[in-house]
Amino acid sequence: MTETLALNDRIEVALNSIRPYLQADGGDVELVEVQDSTDVILRLTGACSTCEMSHMTMTAGIEETLRRAIPGLGKIIAVNE
Repeated sequence: MTETLALNDRIEVALNSIRPYLQADGGDVELVEVQDSTDVILRLTGACSTCEMSHMTMTAGIEETLRRAIPGLGKIIAVNE
């Protein structure tokens, strides 16, 4: 349990580094949960949830940021709002 909380905190710190860019376009990203200790479930919200570039935002922006900040993460999955 403590490991999950620590990982959640590390994920939030990494997400906070990219949030200003998302928020500048009227969107955001939300941590839904961590499954199986390493799989990260995220939700794009606001304008990001319907943007045609949301897949690129997830892979080239958010996923890359998380993987650099937290080596060893499993799958990074986006769910719809």
